[in-house]
Amino acid sequence: MEPMIHADEDAGSGRVFELAAELFGVLATPMRLRILSALCDGERSVTQLLEKIDTTQPNLSQHLNVLYRSGVLAKRKDGTQVIYRVQSEKAVTLCRAVCTQIAIEVDEPLQLPPSERLLGKAVA
Repeated sequence: MEPMIHADEDAGSGRVFELAAELFGVLATPMRLRILSALCDGERSVTQLLEKIDTTQPNLSQHLNVLYRSGVLAKRKDGTQVIYRVQSEKAVTLCRAVCTQIAIEVDEPLQLPPSERLLGKAVA
């Protein structure tokens, strides 16, 4: 297997690994992966996310805040509602790759939204 970063690229690789570790840390909980998956096919309010994800509002808000502060999600206000959307496509790509591979290895199909099933994409 070839290394991710070649030896001749060492000058900047420390920062690359630091940024990758930060992203892995942010995505290191199943709840945050569920949130990211729920937002892959479009923006949603906190209320809409609670309908899709089995958790409490305070717990969801805490995880949304971590994802927002890290740049994975963006948000906007619509009246009294806060609407979240994916900001970091690299986070989505990473989650799709990892979760798809794990699903294959454990022989457990991912629950894909209809739009993703048609396109053959996997969602975290």
